[in-house]
Amino acid sequence: MSMPKGKHIFGTVKVGERGQIVIPKEARELFDIKPGDTLLVLGDEAQGLAIAKADIMKEVAVKILKGLGGFKPDDEQ
Repeated sequence: MSMPKGKHIFGTVKVGERGQIVIPKEARELFDIKPGDTLLVLGDEAQGLAIAKADIMKEVAVKILKGLGGFKPDDEQ
């Protein structure tokens, strides 16, 4: 089965006793995830979990707030 462009299935991972998972190498390389990076874990009870790099999500949040007129850079506050 081929996936639509930009969509990926990286396989399965097992959750360890401490709740840890290993992100597959291909996914880490594609999304430039390095040791020490901070990831944001989001949850939707109907749809499941999503994991994103925190710096990318921060950029998205800033763009949304700017679009709503509710964000001023630190030097303007």
